[in-house]
Amino acid sequence: MSEKKKVLILCTGNSARSQMAEGLLKHITQNEYEINSAGTKPSIVRPEAIKALAEIGIDISKNRSKSVDEFANEEIDYVLTVCDNAQENCPYFPAKTKLIHHSFADPAEIEGDEETRLNAFRKIRDEIKKYFETDFVKIIKTE
Repeated sequence: MSEKKKVLILCTGNSARSQMAEGLLKHITQNEYEINSAGTKPSIVRPEAIKALAEIGIDISKNRSKSVDEFANEEIDYVLTVCDNAQENCPYFPAKTKLIHHSFADPAEIEGDEETRLNAFRKIRDEIKKYFETDFVKIIKTE
């Protein structure tokens, strides 16, 4: 059996969008790929991201925010940037790495009470899920 293809999901803080994307893609592809997420300026995994995924049965509570530098020496098949800043600051990857960009709004920028913030995370969670179930899976399945 051949090695699993590797997917790295990049964002700036590796706290919200990329963390939710990692959990969602692992769930959708049923571990068919080796999937990680990282940030150009890692911080913490946002509690709202953990809660938004827990609501649909996906546990990312043990995830940690990682730096893209941790993956510098790995051969990555697909790098998906989920924010414009990560795309602009994406480190160099070898030519064989397929770079894919799809920007999602940052739910961490939403201010307000807990319910308002959580609703922003739910909205982005659902947008990422839809993207993965349609466009993204088509991209990686046709390779």
